[in-house]
Amino acid sequence: MTGLSDMPLWQSILFPDGKSPYPTMTRRTILEDLIARLPKEPVPVRSVQAGVHWITVCSRSCGLATTLTSDKPHDHTTLVRDAGHLHTKSAQELAHYALSDNPLEAGIGVAAINSLLEVNEKDAVEMNASEVLVNHGAGKDVALVGHFPFIPRLRKAVANLWVIEQHPTGDDHPAQSAEEFIPRADVVALTGSALINHTLDGLLGLCREDALVLVLGPSTPLSPVLFEHGATIIAGARVIDEPAVLLATGQGANFRQVTGVRLLAFTRPKVSLP
Repeated sequence: MTGLSDMPLWQSILFPDGKSPYPTMTRRTILEDLIARLPKEPVPVRSVQAGVHWITVCSRSCGLATTLTSDKPHDHTTLVRDAGHLHTKSAQELAHYALSDNPLEAGIGVAAINSLLEVNEKDAVEMNASEVLVNHGAGKDVALVGHFPFIPRLRKAVANLWVIEQHPTGDDHPAQSAEEFIPRADVVALTGSALINHTLDGLLGLCREDALVLVLGPSTPLSPVLFEHGATIIAGARVIDEPAVLLATGQGANFRQVTGVRLLAFTRPKVSLP
């Protein structure tokens, strides 16, 4: 049995008592693979903004990531390294922040990764992730990690819907229930923000080989790396009007209030969207 001190972060979150049934993984993580494939030539950062809901890093393009902060009220101990000077770093330097155990730093890192990705939109389908889930999950058992506003509509379309949340409310299931529900699901939808708290690798590892696995949300890197780690469909956002996005996110907008983004879905080869 893996001890807590030797346990990967995703396992320590799902199994805080240290009793994980899964061996320590030696395979390179999604974040490590993403960082390894970034451009080698340093790309200057034009701006960094950490809003109440969304983090933006602008370099080659504008990258988004969910703002996750400490659960501690009035936390004065969790600091962002070099805050106030992040714009003087290269985007690649900021991308390494994604490996941090500090969720705010990790969010900055994921946004930096997203700002560096070259996305071929010719291969994409402009479609909302909720449409993908409703179409592919109809009449099936669906596990959804993350609480999304489309849940009531999705629940009407599927046979069973298990919503797994780190901070559950209502009918949500706690994060520790992932190992119970995800292996039973025909369709699994994982929030891209699981990259930020370093749980995405482990959640993907719980999915059945025959399951349709969707990684969704604006934090999701639109990169084939996610297909190599088990995703079937990735659905995220591409910023097309940077000033509009920066204005909205800087004023506390949630994603429904943000304009200037295009919702895109990509599929693993040999998988087609209706």
